[in-house]
Amino acid sequence: MAGAMEASVSPAIFKAYDVRGIHGRDLDGDTAEAIGRAFVRVISDLAGKPASELRLGLGRDMRLSAPEMAARYRAGMTAEGAHVMDAGMVATEMLYFLVGSRDLDGGLMCTASHNPKAYTGAKMVERGAIALSGDRGIQDIRRAIEAGLGDAPGGGSVEDVDVGDEFRAAALRFVDPGAVRPLRVVVDGGNGMAGPMVGPLLEQLGVDLVTTYWEPDGEFPDHEPNPLLPENRRFIMEKVVAEGADLGIAWDGDADRCFFIDDAGRFVDGDFLTALLAESILRKRPGETILYDVRASRAVPDTVARAGGTAVMNRVGHAFFKTRMRDEGGVFGGEVSGHYYFHDFYNADSGTIPALLILELLSVEGKRMSQLLEPYHSRYFISGEINSEVADQQAKMDELQAKYADGRITHLDGVSVDYDDWHFNVRPSNTEPLLRLNLESLVSPQDMERRRDEVLGVIRS
Repeated sequence: MAGAMEASVSPAIFKAYDVRGIHGRDLDGDTAEAIGRAFVRVISDLAGKPASELRLGLGRDMRLSAPEMAARYRAGMTAEGAHVMDAGMVATEMLYFLVGSRDLDGGLMCTASHNPKAYTGAKMVERGAIALSGDRGIQDIRRAIEAGLGDAPGGGSVEDVDVGDEFRAAALRFVDPGAVRPLRVVVDGGNGMAGPMVGPLLEQLGVDLVTTYWEPDGEFPDHEPNPLLPENRRFIMEKVVAEGADLGIAWDGDADRCFFIDDAGRFVDGDFLTALLAESILRKRPGETILYDVRASRAVPDTVARAGGTAVMNRVGHAFFKTRMRDEGGVFGGEVSGHYYFHDFYNADSGTIPALLILELLSVEGKRMSQLLEPYHSRYFISGEINSEVADQQAKMDELQAKYADGRITHLDGVSVDYDDWHFNVRPSNTEPLLRLNLESLVSPQDMERRRDEVLGVIRS
């Protein structure tokens, strides 16, 4: 069986930050068991200890395939001799919390995050809840399977654990619960893991909740659990206005990302949200370092500087954020894509802590979300991320660099070109023949559109 299992594994499922594919076609139970075994071997190498001494966490989301797939990951992990602490059905950040709080050697979360219901996958971390990536660990798992895993030594064990109460207590420590007013908030769980994860906390805080799609359901009967797609957030934007709510919050499927709608029904861009969170955190932790990604609005470094902190630009991707926060410090990091990282939460991303912090900020400021955002909307004019299919990514980036050679050019992630009153970043996709453009003007919306169209003209010519 082992040989057939190993031969059928597609290299395409091993992504930059996780393993992902369609259940039954790209990833099945045999694949999961092989990945579980190879994961133990990779963690054993990283931890510098035999598999029989490893303690590993395991969690799964609400997908229909998750019980079967998680059981097979667990079978593979125990077949290699590891002790598995199984948290059952949890949100991804609860698995990170399990690994961090119990000082485990690593952990595996059976999830396909925001993907449609046919998908399955796994997010994997090493000690300290630091993500494995294509550069560190994930391709080693692929190579171990392709080389042949051979006979399993066996001898592992399983322990069922419940981390819900501990997790929620840890998240609550990021805010002053007494400061949170009974704001009216529309929440959209996307039939994912947000409801059971953050719901009890919001109720405890006395928030006036309007719950939608709050029950986990792997059929996703209402909409796909990806609020970054406009069609999936139209509902909550309209609902916030209809309910006269102070705020809307939507989560992705495994609930490690949250997205906000202001009281006017307007989607809050991730860089503006990063700026608000940074300001809130710097009030409590003066002078700290804040990480932000290369795509972000200048609203982030401007706000951090005004609040007395140090802003540091970083490569896109959670493995890069978490590793840098661990190695160099940084109390908070935010990505345009809705990933928000917290040093005091094992450098992990959370969909719970940002929701609590924004509720606290609105309560303390006594302002509406649209009022807090107005200074950003009136000064920073951003394009959002625009994808273009290109045959030769590097050639296009070279062409842009030549055209805009009079700007300040950096290569932290793709090509960034900075002028005093506008800037842009172009970076290649890891998995598709795409270039991703993010551009901002500090002059006017019209200036942003003119420069956006000019840069896109070069990319798409």
